[in-house]
Amino acid sequence: MEKWLYVMFIEKTKTYNRLTKAAVERHVENLRQLDDGGHIALAGVFKGYPGVAGMYILKADSLEEAEALCQREPLVAEGFATYKLKPLQPANRENNYLL
Repeated sequence: MEKWLYVMFIEKTKTYNRLTKAAVERHVENLRQLDDGGHIALAGVFKGYPGVAGMYILKADSLEEAEALCQREPLVAEGFATYKLKPLQPANRENNYLL
């Protein structure tokens, strides 16, 4: 059975520089909820990539579920960011590195 992860690239909008402490706190709370729900494989920020704030690697049962998780991200819902979502098939020992 193929296992997929979903990479959410969080991209800054023109209003990103107006990000408030309260919005960041809502973002962190959402990240905690995703983690508690077993949906986060990895999350972090980028430095040196203009316009890209960070990314989540999401565990979800489908692209549609991953899309719903992205849309509930407060930075996206409140207009501070947009996102791009890409499916990722991991290559690992379990699947013989996709050979």
